[in-house]
Amino acid sequence: MLNLEFISAYLQAQTRTERGASLVEYALLVALIAVVCIAAVTALGGRAKSNFSSIAARI
Repeated sequence: MLNLEFISAYLQAQTRTERGASLVEYALLVALIAVVCIAAVTALGGRAKSNFSSIAARI
């Protein structure tokens, strides 16, 4: 009986650890995607601004 309780507690602890690791991995992926999106918007934003400015000057 004691061994079953120990095994059950051990398995529950391992499950929680893996869930926490998965959560951290997903959080890192979301942060990386956010950084890439911000960098892309920043890089393309300058180009778009210059394009709109040149179009506005022509009009």
